[in-house]
Amino acid sequence: MAAPPSITSSFPVPHAIMKNSLSILSFILLLSPLFAKANTSFGAENTEGIKYDLFPEILKEEAVGRLNELGKVSDANGYLERTFQSPASIRAGNLLRAWMEDAGLKTWVDQMGNVHGRAEGINPSERALLIGSHLDTVIDAGFFDGSLGIICAISALKALNSSGRLGKLQRPVEVIAFSDEEGVRFQSTFLGSAAIAGILPVSALQVHDKNGVTVQGALRSSSIETTEENLLQLKYEPESVWGYVEVHIEQGPVLENVGLPLGSVKGIAGQTRLKVTVKGTQGHAGTVPMNMRQDPMVAAAELIVFLESLCKQPDYYLSYDGQCTSSTVESLAGSLVCTVGEISTWPSASNVIPGQVTFTVDVRAMDDSGREAIIYEFSNRLYHMCDRRSVFCNVERKHDANAVVCDPGLSTQLKSASYTALKRITGEDPGDVPVLMSGAGHDAMAMSHLTKVGMLFVRCRGGISHSPAEHVLDDDVWAAGMAVLAFFETLL
Repeated sequence: MAAPPSITSSFPVPHAIMKNSLSILSFILLLSPLFAKANTSFGAENTEGIKYDLFPEILKEEAVGRLNELGKVSDANGYLERTFQSPASIRAGNLLRAWMEDAGLKTWVDQMGNVHGRAEGINPSERALLIGSHLDTVIDAGFFDGSLGIICAISALKALNSSGRLGKLQRPVEVIAFSDEEGVRFQSTFLGSAAIAGILPVSALQVHDKNGVTVQGALRSSSIETTEENLLQLKYEPESVWGYVEVHIEQGPVLENVGLPLGSVKGIAGQTRLKVTVKGTQGHAGTVPMNMRQDPMVAAAELIVFLESLCKQPDYYLSYDGQCTSSTVESLAGSLVCTVGEISTWPSASNVIPGQVTFTVDVRAMDDSGREAIIYEFSNRLYHMCDRRSVFCNVERKHDANAVVCDPGLSTQLKSASYTALKRITGEDPGDVPVLMSGAGHDAMAMSHLTKVGMLFVRCRGGISHSPAEHVLDDDVWAAGMAVLAFFETLL
């Protein structure tokens, strides 16, 4: 039987058929780049021709949907607020626990309200990789701070599970959604991660919020009975942990400026929080002469303006001695930031000279000795200013965290995983993945007391955070999830 005619055979083909065949062929060639681009939604090939599943339905669509769903779990109407062991915090924890189980993880809630999800892998007795972030928020928060790191970790493990690889991990991987990092309710940060790291003092259980409820009481209201003994038992043994990794929005503008969605972190600035109390003489706004007032409000205002000047020009105010050298002052350039974020007065009435003013001070710097020099200078000047105004002043240190250097090995692995993820998604060489410093505090700071730490930053629009304007592109959520997946693949 003769073979059917074809364009390449010597069989004569009518001109009309040839013309139509060539038109169809040209049309197919024209569309081929679009088909290739469309296929990146499902898989991509590297330069060696190996095809990778990009899991867009898990790492992008579902992850973004979960971030939006979690962002609506709030204790407030009209804005996001989720603090330690609040009703919304409990609901968010239950939601995360369900998503962890959906990814194939064994879950539990510990005595500090942290939510855990664990995959044992092939070797359950091997040292575990811990990965996570915090589920609490600031007041009037965005949807991504903390939540992004938890969701990316869960999504990446779900992608492994859906491809039958979760049980092939060479070491256990444990996702932890920490109950408190922001410190909004109790003015004491890292309650969740500090308990895991073993650096949370048992006295923290008796710290109380503005309504007089203690940390222990807040846990009890959630049916968690935490005693000094079982708090100490929360500490993980260092020999049981391989390392800690945290994915977090950058909360700054660098990644957006360089045009890349991901960056590796080399270190985290040290941080001190102070509570300053200024007490004067309460009186009638209309009857006490100006030159006879002991007004804590104006004293507090003078102190706040001085703090701004000190932190803008530390070299002008700091004196060089055995503890403060020129190199210490130089180290503050570009990293020192000081913030007064909260002010309260009593009795807070328009026709009354207040009797007391309280405000918070947040000081951050990459150099710990430089940060201490700033605090010393501020405190010293504070007492002189208060004496001059005949008011009483007191400074309490509410929180201290030294600067943290990320583990070079983990940082290199996360940088490599980011490069791999971006190349898989785009099919192009993304160039060098940037390395950044963090001015914001993270759970990694507490976890560094337990094990080596590494962090991955994700681009956020305008560098805005701690605001409802906080935003991460859907494709950047995808890139972050793919980078975590690529990192997990090194454990297979």
